[in-house]
Amino acid sequence: MTFSAWLPLATICILGAISPGPSLALVINNTVQKGQATGLATAIGHGVGVGLYALITAAGLGLVITQTPWLFSAIQYAGAAFLLYMAFNIIRSSLAAAKTRGDEDDSPAHKQTKFVGFGGGFLVAFLNPKLAIFFLALFSQFVKEGQGVGDQMIMMATAGGIDALWYALVALGIGSTGILHWLKANSVWVDRVSAVVFILLAAAVVLR
Repeated sequence: MTFSAWLPLATICILGAISPGPSLALVINNTVQKGQATGLATAIGHGVGVGLYALITAAGLGLVITQTPWLFSAIQYAGAAFLLYMAFNIIRSSLAAAKTRGDEDDSPAHKQTKFVGFGGGFLVAFLNPKLAIFFLALFSQFVKEGQGVGDQMIMMATAGGIDALWYALVALGIGSTGILHWLKANSVWVDRVSAVVFILLAAAVVLR
């Protein structure tokens, strides 16, 4: 893929990544409640999920997802259920007794938190079949007959890399400025807003 062909692809991926939604809410919530490292793990997990969808679509399997109603609906409802699950966990945490938040460490519990952050980011992306529609519309302008695996890998790396980088910048930006201190001081409201966002998005899927 030439640079002139890649640049429009990268530009559209950037615009898609910075659009607000459940992914942004999850990265912010995980960064505030569990630390910058967990926020970064969430960003990487989301980027992997987006990159996987990009590869699936570039390989032609995205068309199967979008043209198989029961499969598309199953993934959508699974995504809605996961959003409700996250909302429940956030509400439960906010109602629980306040825990002292110390400095980040490398204890097994902290590493497990990073793993949970990675998994949450991945599932938010992968349980969103609309990504298949987005990439089908996008890649239809770039995929050509007889295109090799190399170009498919470039598309995957571009979509996933830009997505992960954007959310990593969000986590770093929050964690490296006074914003994190303010958000932690108002963590109860951060929890409530995040939970409401997840519930509304889940309801939108179910009621559509």
